[in-house]
Amino acid sequence: MMDNIRRGLLDLPISYSLGYCWCSGSLLSAVIGIQVLTGIILSFVYIATPTQAFFCVLGETIDSFFYWVCRYLHIWGVSVIFCLMFIHMGRSLYYSSYSKIGVWNVGFVLYLMLMVEAFVGYVLPWHQMSYWAATVLTTIVQGLPLIGSGLYAYVVGGFSVTGVTLLRLFSVHVCLGLFLVCVIVLHISYLHNSGSNNPLYVLPGYSDVIYFHSHHTSKDFFSLMVVSIGCFFCIWVTPDLVVDPDGYVEAQPLVTPASIKPEWYFLAYYALIRAVESKIGGLLFVTSILFLLWVPTTNLCCVYSVVRQILFWLICNSFMGLIYLGLCHPNTLYLFICNVYGVILLLSLFCFKGLWVITNTMAMCLVEWWQLI
Repeated sequence: MMDNIRRGLLDLPISYSLGYCWCSGSLLSAVIGIQVLTGIILSFVYIATPTQAFFCVLGETIDSFFYWVCRYLHIWGVSVIFCLMFIHMGRSLYYSSYSKIGVWNVGFVLYLMLMVEAFVGYVLPWHQMSYWAATVLTTIVQGLPLIGSGLYAYVVGGFSVTGVTLLRLFSVHVCLGLFLVCVIVLHISYLHNSGSNNPLYVLPGYSDVIYFHSHHTSKDFFSLMVVSIGCFFCIWVTPDLVVDPDGYVEAQPLVTPASIKPEWYFLAYYALIRAVESKIGGLLFVTSILFLLWVPTTNLCCVYSVVRQILFWLICNSFMGLIYLGLCHPNTLYLFICNVYGVILLLSLFCFKGLWVITNTMAMCLVEWWQLI
């Protein structure tokens, strides 16, 4: 057994040319492990009732320095996870790593699960912004045809977001967090079976293959130290940078905040849903983008195509622009710009993923036709 573990982890043959962008996967595993540890510690003092949840979270962090560190590590850890996730997925798109279907499918499911886990965890402190964010986002479920009303009542446990909802979300947060660890192990096993991609998108050979340990483990450890130092620096200098001011106000169902918005990693999708007048239309818009982001194809690496590089950076700029627009007040001008950015993102993803499949198929047909002639 130990020999299999050593062959699968330490003596794994891997390309020498992998840069620091390939460290994002191991960093994600380490940061998620820290999240699970801090989450378990915080669950010891959490009470899933509307009257006590807010004071338990805020009171323990004021009275105990240890719980203060754990709480802000947990808060900043989510932002670090999604930063690394965007880098990880961006690198996979740029170097066409989605052609490894098993690894990409499990990884994309992991991304969706992380979004659900982050949203559920954001509601648990039961402050003003988390309560109203839960109220707004759960009403989107109500807009689904046929099953919307029944599914909404099952999710929130009644006619609106109440203490029953909080108790259900706490159970989902704990169970889904442990299930995430199992999916990560499955993702890593698929990756080690198929092998990692490389910057030149060439078939694996023996000219530049080395063992994973100690060349890449030292790079992973160095990257982890840099991320850890940056995270601790942010916690000590600006701990509330990623916390909304309404996060220190207890949830008040009768008082609506001036501006309801989710965390920054949901802002792009929130901007698209908010820009479309119909709830179903907004859900279809976001679902189409996620579908195009997921669908695996056999395209070439962006290194060999200037047009694909332009499309890739257009996708990145559109997504970052939607994150900024999600922070802005929803007036007519910003909503129109959100629609424009959303259409650009959708068309860019379609061309990036689908156009090359059609082009490659037509080229192969033309070659076969020419050979027959």
